[in-house]
Amino acid sequence: MQKYLLIFFTVLIAGIFSSIVLLKGTSASIASKKQYVAPNIIIILADDLGWGDVGYHGGSIKTPHIDRLSREGILLNRFYTAAICSPTRAGLLTGRYPDRYGLRSTVIPPWSQFGVDTSEVFLPQLLANAGYKHRAILGKWHLGHASRQYHPLSRGFTHFYGHLNGAIDYFTHEREGELDWHHDLEPSHDKGYATDLIAKEAIKNITTYSSESPFFLYIAFNAPHSPLQAKKEDLLRYGYDKNKPGFKQASGNGNQGRGNTKRQTYEAMVSNLDNNIGRILQTLEDLKIAHNTIVLFASDNGAAPGEGGSSGVLRGTKFTEWEGGVRAPAIIKWPDGFKGGYASNQVMGFIDILPTMLAAAGANVTHKKPLDGINVLPVLKDSNQQIDRNFFLGAGAIVNRDWKLVEASDENPRMKLTKDQFFHIEKDSIEANDVSTEAAMQYNKLKHALRPYKAIKADKTVPAYEQGRKGFIAPRNWQLKD
Repeated sequence: MQKYLLIFFTVLIAGIFSSIVLLKGTSASIASKKQYVAPNIIIILADDLGWGDVGYHGGSIKTPHIDRLSREGILLNRFYTAAICSPTRAGLLTGRYPDRYGLRSTVIPPWSQFGVDTSEVFLPQLLANAGYKHRAILGKWHLGHASRQYHPLSRGFTHFYGHLNGAIDYFTHEREGELDWHHDLEPSHDKGYATDLIAKEAIKNITTYSSESPFFLYIAFNAPHSPLQAKKEDLLRYGYDKNKPGFKQASGNGNQGRGNTKRQTYEAMVSNLDNNIGRILQTLEDLKIAHNTIVLFASDNGAAPGEGGSSGVLRGTKFTEWEGGVRAPAIIKWPDGFKGGYASNQVMGFIDILPTMLAAAGANVTHKKPLDGINVLPVLKDSNQQIDRNFFLGAGAIVNRDWKLVEASDENPRMKLTKDQFFHIEKDSIEANDVSTEAAMQYNKLKHALRPYKAIKADKTVPAYEQGRKGFIAPRNWQLKD
């Protein structure tokens, strides 16, 4: 009897063990087949926000929501842009240096017929193939408005709310005397302060799209770009006195919303921008989708000279390739993708956004043209990693982790250089000491690395800013030609 009982229990135990192994195998199989859940992607781009205009860089302006994002996300300490607006926006959406399609030297003004070459493939076009049904741009476009072929809805976006030109009036939404505020292809007569309206539309879109994730939002605020105009309640936070006169605005700019000084008005505009960013981030929390939403915040270039902004400790401003013109405040957060709470010194920038977002989206796409940007997701996922690379800044300037070269050339007369400047940028971020003689080997190496970038030639180049301005009359409501 004992013999039979022993056999029975041996078989029983073997059966239980086999079942456990089978269950574990089934569980592992299910886990391995679990589909990757692509993140929502939100890119928030400020306009002309300087390095010293955020609280986390020691600025005097109140930016609690951006500061909180900096604590929760990854601070991108070496995030580079172009020195002006349109080139940064173009490189962001193409992953390619804007020199390749002739958009580096200036922006696209209202009277220009120029637009980004339609053979260039934009990020939303690629995300469409990765299952992103909703792909919206809210705010400033500035990449071509002369015909329908340059419109956001022709470049992969499914929704457009905002303005085609830069430097619109924040209250009337006009540029060159005509309404430049649109809902897709139609004029929008929505009333309100532009920054508030953009955030309101973002919240509306997030709420609608969240049930059909993943979605892509490119929120391109016009703030704090001129004309300097702020709401009264924001001005009051910075000591506005209605009994004192407002500052003198540049000719042709709107007078509504002027504070007592440019700086006061600028501060109020940045605080309003910060508040609206806070509203957007809170919406993600309320909808419980923040954990799998990538939020990238950056400025499109440095602070504009004479417009109230600050480069902080950095040298130079917008329009220059000094750090203050091309090194932007930037943060990225994605709780499901990587840990935050630290600063990254990886050299990266506007051209890296497209390949990085495609990698995060799990997109398996083939690019028609070679990219200049790189996927920096491995660095974001592992803070111990670094990617060695040279980053072209335009106008004879190039930078890498350790060194920066700014050539003396006529490509940027604003910098007024008579000789090359070479900096040990890792230790000298304020560009105080030219070490081209002391570090001659590194200087010559980087000068050689610059040559291929300087040799880039585009078939078509954006005309000089003033070309075509005389006698220009804006189209009614900035309606596009077919």
